[in-house]
Amino acid sequence: MFFDKPFRELTYEDVVQFCKKRIPEGKQLDYKYLLPKNYEKFAKVIASFANALGGLIIIGVQDDKNDQPAPPFVGIPYHEKLRNTIEDIIQVYIDPVVFVDINICINKTGDRMFVLIQIPQSNLTPHLVGKLKRAYIRTGQSSRPEAIVHPSQLPWLLDHRRKSERLRHILYDKAESHFENYLKTRTATTEGEVVGSLSLMPFYPTEQLTNYKKLPGLIKQAATHAPYGTMADPELPLQPVQDGVAVISNKRGIYKMTEINTYGLIMNKQIVSSQEMVNGHTSSTLRIENLAQNLVLFFTTARKFLEKLNVGGMLYFRLKMNNTRARRALFGKRQATVLEDYLRMDRTLTLSDLQTDLPATLENLLHETAWSLGLQIPPEEIGALLKKLLSEVKK
Repeated sequence: MFFDKPFRELTYEDVVQFCKKRIPEGKQLDYKYLLPKNYEKFAKVIASFANALGGLIIIGVQDDKNDQPAPPFVGIPYHEKLRNTIEDIIQVYIDPVVFVDINICINKTGDRMFVLIQIPQSNLTPHLVGKLKRAYIRTGQSSRPEAIVHPSQLPWLLDHRRKSERLRHILYDKAESHFENYLKTRTATTEGEVVGSLSLMPFYPTEQLTNYKKLPGLIKQAATHAPYGTMADPELPLQPVQDGVAVISNKRGIYKMTEINTYGLIMNKQIVSSQEMVNGHTSSTLRIENLAQNLVLFFTTARKFLEKLNVGGMLYFRLKMNNTRARRALFGKRQATVLEDYLRMDRTLTLSDLQTDLPATLENLLHETAWSLGLQIPPEEIGALLKKLLSEVKK
């Protein structure tokens, strides 16, 4: 969130450079010069982020009358127990507990530091603060950065989450329909083929994260190239859709569509089955190596796109394939007949998973996909394949 590198890899100098950008406080950003002596008040800030969109607190930075970082950007004196103090505040004052990520960024001489606290958007709302069990939400207004939610209004907070879930379903369904609608305009069909769908978006979308006019530029920045393929190739024609844009290709009759939208959704749909000779006969196949390539390209593209949008909090991932029954699943010389009519896997991820733990995330997904298609593959073989594919992605 707010940085173009994994949260846990951020350094003291990274924070200094960030502060020089003079980004003001808002719905997802808060500056504190020191840890407030009023611990309950500090807990209120953390809980308000968790109840809303998630956010980032930077301790060691003063702000000016415009809520922008005020120089000098030197942090605060190093205090080895500050992390424990923050964790204790959360445990004592917030119910249910908010699970945050804390990064202590120390300067080269070891005497000064910044403290970064990354708060995810929570699915356990409302988080209540203090003995009075009050709920707060982050507003982003300088005069009233946190607003109290009266107990009688708590159902509204829960309904706010439900509305976000409904919006997520609407955005997903619309993106899914665009692929089918495009095929109809070309009098093409996917009948007899397996269509694979990969999607990732904020778990609780509430508002547009960018302007639709910026999406072509974001596609250029997020596009991923490798010897085995390209995801969201900016050289291809762009198809505008409501709140989004799609990149469509049709090479050798294989249709692919990658769509991104202003709410932070990225979806790839394409035909994933092919015809191969198996045991002397032509069969409709699903090759795990090809699925691995799609996953690597998709997640690398998604990571770059979501980093540009400064997305925080949980992400909703879905892998889906239809019309899979009786296909031949292949991995090297291994083969199996698929018994499932269709495959669907849903996961809750974070941007940090894609930044710091992508190989493991991919390995778990691909191994379960292969298993669901009838193949028993040792995890180390899956891991070796993914390591090779990731090494081939162009930086």
